[in-house]
Amino acid sequence: MITIGLFGTCGKSKWRSPFMVRYQELGIDFFNPQVENWDPSCAEAEARHLAEDAIILFPVTDETYAFGSLSEVGFSILQAIRLDDRRDFVIMVDRDLHEALKSENPLAAKESIRQRALVKQHLKKLRLPNVYLVDTLEEMLDVSIRLQLAAVMREPLAKFNPHRR
Repeated sequence: MITIGLFGTCGKSKWRSPFMVRYQELGIDFFNPQVENWDPSCAEAEARHLAEDAIILFPVTDETYAFGSLSEVGFSILQAIRLDDRRDFVIMVDRDLHEALKSENPLAAKESIRQRALVKQHLKKLRLPNVYLVDTLEEMLDVSIRLQLAAVMREPLAKFNPHRR
């Protein structure tokens, strides 16, 4: 089954809600790592989905300093570079933060904005056919649905490709 992994910003973020509603309407399988009562046993499922899902979404929203998410973007790109990898990655990095975060911790905010700019510039320099950079969550949803449709169309061809069996 072709699964879309909903990674990226967690915490109190609600960005996943419209994605899950739309995927359910379309019958698209997805994995949501954000659970109400996360515990270390959830890490195994997260790691498996991050390593195996056909499509990985990675939005880094302006709702958090995102130091962990920005690091995970780098890890995901390493996965994308693997020669045997046929998965797609859709990445969005908000360039700024909510004003409340800037006021709360100006030093962390400054560092987060700096890291966001660096990550975005490095991503723009990559020439990988399976990495898609978007600017908004709406674009991310649209691209993820199109990638899922393309993956469904390619699936019957896997039996003719010895590397995809």
